[in-house]
Amino acid sequence: MAVKKIRKIKGNRLAGILMPVSALPSQEGIGTMGKGAYAFVDWLEKAGMRLWQVLPLLPTGFGDSPYQSYASNALNFYFIDFNLLQEEGLLTEEEWNSVCWADDERLVDYGKLFERKAEILRKAFARFDKTEKAWQDFLKNGDYEDFSVFMAIKRHFNNAPWDRWEDEGLKNCRKASVASFAKKHREEIEFWQFTQFVFLRQWTALKKYANDKGILIMGDMPIYVAYDSVETWKYRKDLFMLGEDGKPSLRAGVPPDAFSKDGQLWGNPVYNWKKMKADGYKWWHKRIYDALEIFDCVRIDHFRGFDRFFVIDEGEETARNGRWLQGPSSDLFKGMLKENIVAEDLGVMDDGVRKMMKETGYPGMKVMMFGFDCEDSEHHPSNYKRNAVAYTGTHDNQTLRGYIESMDEAARRDFYERLEKTALDMDVAFITESMETLCESAIEILFASKANLVVVPMQDVLAFGDESRMNAPSTVSGKNWTFRFTYGDLRNRKASWLKQLTITYDR
Repeated sequence: MAVKKIRKIKGNRLAGILMPVSALPSQEGIGTMGKGAYAFVDWLEKAGMRLWQVLPLLPTGFGDSPYQSYASNALNFYFIDFNLLQEEGLLTEEEWNSVCWADDERLVDYGKLFERKAEILRKAFARFDKTEKAWQDFLKNGDYEDFSVFMAIKRHFNNAPWDRWEDEGLKNCRKASVASFAKKHREEIEFWQFTQFVFLRQWTALKKYANDKGILIMGDMPIYVAYDSVETWKYRKDLFMLGEDGKPSLRAGVPPDAFSKDGQLWGNPVYNWKKMKADGYKWWHKRIYDALEIFDCVRIDHFRGFDRFFVIDEGEETARNGRWLQGPSSDLFKGMLKENIVAEDLGVMDDGVRKMMKETGYPGMKVMMFGFDCEDSEHHPSNYKRNAVAYTGTHDNQTLRGYIESMDEAARRDFYERLEKTALDMDVAFITESMETLCESAIEILFASKANLVVVPMQDVLAFGDESRMNAPSTVSGKNWTFRFTYGDLRNRKASWLKQLTITYDR
């Protein structure tokens, strides 16, 4: 039977899985767009899932975080699959398969990737047919050239941040200096363009495979860029609130809340919205449409930051003493209201954010773990509206099992009672014979809710504990962004169970 293709997430009742590309099974120390990715898409099809949500595909920067990238729209060459390049004759098996990429198959070793991945890709680039028309067109269009020039200069200065480059002309992005460097280092620049070209070729094939099975791919767009990024280097006077010396006077973050007494000091430079408005937010519109070329839909992180954004003065060590400034709100999204965009509207909610959400009409997010303090919470499953994307938790949360296991006895008893009452109210079986069945009952409540789209992290599908947590916000740790799945985790029983949920709850 032909698969019914879904193009819009809004208005359709769907279910999906959150699985970072980095966490896919592979032989290369990190998830890639090869065998493991295709096996996961096959598993999604068996499970009746209609959406695969990924984390940002951007090159990772400080702390190995995809939310601290060297570029706002470049692609992470770590995800390029060597086996596919071998099939093209660009690599030999010995060149990549003899490398010990990680000591633990469950964890990404970013240090080893940093040392070896580009080195092996250079061998593929040396064998690549540079007369290929698609490649020549790619170069002619100048695709990813800014990123590639930035990376070439960065490597020239031993990967130092741009504000520490020893050449004043290059550090300050003077046209003559950059042009002179580009002329002398054309092959290095083209190597970095090659990483983007190959990534896109592998990604396009993978996305088509998923789409042909009726599965949409939802990407993730960080609201901010890193200070050490091509955008801050090249457009510092046009896009950001920086001092005359190029140093940030204000840093991005969020204020203290129930989860962090000091708030979160992200450190990213903040946008100069007044200047951006002057040209109709051209940079932002291009960024969003570029993302929609790569993904079927896009989740925009920290959406509330478009209404008002929180800033902390340079020199502060926490986010306690920050303040709110006014952003563009829904004015930024004029002409884009029909696009497949999901707004990550978590955090401090106020009337301005609610007004912006109403004016854009984008689905917002609800997180089940936030919903059981009181039944009036908008995150409680019984209160979800249809135009919402509901999660057990996100990549920033504990896993569902970890969340439950971290409770003391009284809190856990109260949680069980609230969850059982919710299950009864929503006509869902509540089974507590094991932690796994308890997690399955909670996920079924999510599926039974009114939210049009539900997304479950793969960790919660498998009832994994906090050893599999993807990220703990405001921490820099070897545990963040490193967890990986194995082929054995793509369990047929779990796929059959999820498929039955989609049938029962019409997803």
